[in-house]
Amino acid sequence: MSRTASPNEVLAIVCAGIVLANLDLFIVNIALPSIATEFGDASLGNLSWILNGYAIAYAALLVFCGRLAERYPRNLSFLAGVAVFTAGSAACALAGSVESLVAFRLVQAAGAALLTPTSVGLILATFPPEGRGGAVRLWAAIGGFAAALGPIVGGLLLALGWRWIFLINVPIGLLALLVGWLRLPRVPGHDAPMPNFPAALMITVGIAALALGIVKVGDGDWSDAAVALTFATALLALTLFVVHCVRSDNPFVDPALFRIRPFSRATLTMMPFSTAFGAFLLSLVLWQESVWHWPAMRIGWAIAPGPFMVPLTSLLLAGPMIARFGARVVALCGLVVFAAGVAVWAAFAGADASLGFAILCVIPSGIGVGLTVPTLMGMGTSALPPSSFATGSGVINMVRQIGFAVGVALFVAIIGAPASVEERMAVYRLAWWTMVGITALGMIPMVWLRDAGVRGTSAAGSR
Repeated sequence: MSRTASPNEVLAIVCAGIVLANLDLFIVNIALPSIATEFGDASLGNLSWILNGYAIAYAALLVFCGRLAERYPRNLSFLAGVAVFTAGSAACALAGSVESLVAFRLVQAAGAALLTPTSVGLILATFPPEGRGGAVRLWAAIGGFAAALGPIVGGLLLALGWRWIFLINVPIGLLALLVGWLRLPRVPGHDAPMPNFPAALMITVGIAALALGIVKVGDGDWSDAAVALTFATALLALTLFVVHCVRSDNPFVDPALFRIRPFSRATLTMMPFSTAFGAFLLSLVLWQESVWHWPAMRIGWAIAPGPFMVPLTSLLLAGPMIARFGARVVALCGLVVFAAGVAVWAAFAGADASLGFAILCVIPSGIGVGLTVPTLMGMGTSALPPSSFATGSGVINMVRQIGFAVGVALFVAIIGAPASVEERMAVYRLAWWTMVGITALGMIPMVWLRDAGVRGTSAAGSR
């Protein structure tokens, strides 16, 4: 069979891979109570590493794998990522402890880190310049749709057992491998320098230590000296990482990327937004499970309308709004709407369970995500030179995952271990208002974005 696929066919094939990475986003969150039941000795702090271990490894390896993939044919790198992710999913389904599950989640993360930037690289390499922004938005929207299916699929699969949330990835991965091998065009690499592994280790240690320190502050089961040492390790590792990027002839993240104004503003906005989103996502599942005592299926149906709004908003609203108002305005609108959705939970959520309230209140948050994430991805990547497609998309997604990990850790630290329903409601409200404030911080780079940069990005992204 011919390997000459059209740009739209390439988009369809690589989206199968991104479906794998995004389907687990909501499924794993919903499955945490079931996993905790099977591994009864696990605390919330330990369970959070099922999410954070994945997010941190994913973040650290995104740029590393993106840089590595630039040296080799993009189609083969993408297929390798799909294969690793699929194998990691099968291993997760066989895990016998929280520790082994976390370890196999790291394998999943390695696969996702390889397939994500190479999928964007394939899209940007096969689409003409005027179509790249729209193609990236569609890629993000399809990923969002897969995430939207997560709560419903997760609720159904959890009736069979939590291991099925990982087994579902296996047939999808095998199909993507087969079709991709037959149809993906060969996109050759170029003579890019090898990525710096010590730098990848620095940022991994730095973010992991930061997340661990935040969690342990909330647990209160470490001495002040141990917590201080953990934060000191995080500071040292991240400082060394920044020094490496600034001074190295082969930086892990090229500082020159941040001279591209749309890219820098998109990246700086993505960090606080993802922090708030990661915390909010986990908070909804745990609130509905621990306060309202809902089963997984009901939680899935309550959360699903929010994620479903992400692709709908991205496809139907974001593009026309960008064409008319510019990317800066659309991103700001998304941040405001998301923050408003979180604020409603903080102000009105009570001990009395209400499916109608839950469904109604997740919708604005989903609209906010649909306006913000695809817009930032399109803004940041469409302005990059071809030689930096994979690396640049990796940086944005790296920042996104770092924010997610920090958000989960921050939420776990804030809620602690409340003894009563009243205490639980109070700490959840504190967490939600904190998320609103963090989201507001993400508005600052967008306000500073110059109109000239916005117009250029908007034009590309609206086509």
